[in-house]
Amino acid sequence: MSLIIFNTLSGKKEIFKPVRENIVGMYVCGVTVYDYCHVGHARSGIVFDTIFRYLKHCGYDVTYVRNFTDIDDKIINRSKEQNIPWQELTEKFIQAFYEDMGRLYIQSPTEEPKATDHIQEMLDMISSLIELGKAYESEGDVFYSVSSFDGYGQLSGKNIEDLQAGARVDVNEKKRDALDFVLWKKSKPDEPNWDSPWGAGRPGWHIECSAMGRKYFGDTFDIHGGGKDLVFPHHENEIAQSCGVTGCLPVRFWIHNGFVNIDKEKMSKSLGNFFTLRD
Repeated sequence: MSLIIFNTLSGKKEIFKPVRENIVGMYVCGVTVYDYCHVGHARSGIVFDTIFRYLKHCGYDVTYVRNFTDIDDKIINRSKEQNIPWQELTEKFIQAFYEDMGRLYIQSPTEEPKATDHIQEMLDMISSLIELGKAYESEGDVFYSVSSFDGYGQLSGKNIEDLQAGARVDVNEKKRDALDFVLWKKSKPDEPNWDSPWGAGRPGWHIECSAMGRKYFGDTFDIHGGGKDLVFPHHENEIAQSCGVTGCLPVRFWIHNGFVNIDKEKMSKSLGNFFTLRD
C-alpha cells in the first residue's frame, strides 16, 4: 500500500516517494529556547513523532533532524531580563524541553542540532548567495534579494505584488526592496556575535534551517515539517535561500501541523494565551 501525504507545496495529496529508495530524510523546525514548551509545541512534537514512527514501521531507514534555535532576539531579551548569560538561558530550556518531551513519550530524533553550532555553514551559504547575486551587504547586515527568485510565494500561495505593497509599511533604509529579508544581522555592542566577512554579527532566523538541512541531507531531501504558522515567511524564505545556492528545490514534501486554538485564536507566547506542559 502506498503512503499518501498532503504536500503543502502542491496543495494536494501525493504518493510518497523518497529521493533515495527506502531512505528518508526528515527535517522539522524545533523550538526557540527562551521559555518552557506550551501545548502547541507538544502537538507538533507528537505529530512528527507519529510520522517518524510510522515511516520506520513502513520499513524506511529514517534520519529525523529537529533543530534548536538557540540565538534570537527573544533569547537575547530574555537573558537581559533575567540577568543571566544567553548560553545559560538556552541550556536551561533545552534541558526542560527534553524533560517535557520525555513525559509525553516522544522519541528523540536522530539528530538535534543547535543553530550556534552551525555558524560556519550559514556563513558559507550567505557568501555563496552574495557571489551569485542573490544577496547583498548593507552597513554590516546582509539581505536576501527576493526579486532574484522567480518562484517566491510558491509554498504559501502569496502574490509577490501584494506582499511588496504590505512590506512598504515597515521601511528599512538598508534594504534595496522592502520585501528583502535578513541573512546576517550586525550585532549591537552588548549582543552575542560571531566574526564574518561583513563584520561581527549573528545569523537571521531563516538561514539557520537552510544551512542545517543542507548539512545533514544535501541539496534535496524528502520531508520538511513544522507548524503551519511557519509556511510564511520562514519556510518560503528557506526555499528562496536554498534554491538561490543550489538551483533546485530543497524539499519534496512539506508537511505542516495545525494549531492548538484558544477562543478561536492560535495558542502562542506572543498572544499570551498559552498553557505550558508543566501547567
